[in-house]
Amino acid sequence: MLITLHERSDLIQAVQELDYIPWPTFSHYSISEPYWWALFEHFCPYQLAMIDETERVMAIGHSIPLCWDGTVAGLPPGWDAALEQGVKEYQRGLVPDTLCALAIVVAPDQQGKGLSQRMLTAMLGIAARQGFKHMLAPVRPVWKSRYPLTPMEEYVKWKHNEEKLPFDPWLRVHARFGARTLAVAPASMIVRGSVQEWEEWTRMRFPASGEYIVPGALVPVKINERGQGCYEEPNVWMCHTIKAPALQY
Repeated sequence: MLITLHERSDLIQAVQELDYIPWPTFSHYSISEPYWWALFEHFCPYQLAMIDETERVMAIGHSIPLCWDGTVAGLPPGWDAALEQGVKEYQRGLVPDTLCALAIVVAPDQQGKGLSQRMLTAMLGIAARQGFKHMLAPVRPVWKSRYPLTPMEEYVKWKHNEEKLPFDPWLRVHARFGARTLAVAPASMIVRGSVQEWEEWTRMRFPASGEYIVPGALVPVKINERGQGCYEEPNVWMCHTIKAPALQY
């Protein structure tokens, strides 16, 4: 069953617990982290949960409405900026016209069952019922961490066999849903911390300044001479055009 957290606010804790499972630890400390909690305070109608007959949360879909002028130049710089923009526009009382998909999370033992596609369909349904014309997504390619030294601008050009669809499975899912690629967001999610913090997050040692390949990271983490580390994760802006009638879920 698919429901929103507006319908079942009692599931918020279970959703938040699942949120932490699949991502690298460092990703929970992005510069937009203070805005994340607004999703559960002001945007519950846009947070989806898929539950089974025992009411266990099997999958989650997070999104936030915002304003977008339809141009590449008008895109937020990335994931962090989209989250912050949506919260600040809500606080200012602006009327959104676009849904921005932030994340889809599937419980580890439920992966490979098509739940992410069902969640994506449900997000498009929310956008359609709100009368939005577009759903944006700063997509995090799931295989990019296997190729951390390959520039994202090159990675997005890789194709899957003769289908001429993206090489990356998650980019490919969006493409099969009709999404078009708009641009690479080179610093979509930014994480900053001391060497000590990075060592705690990654269980690695960083004995000198330089660039380090970290498990789960899409690009190397940079450690400077002052003992500070910075990770600027690139994502891929993709856009779904919403079609009427509204999709059902």
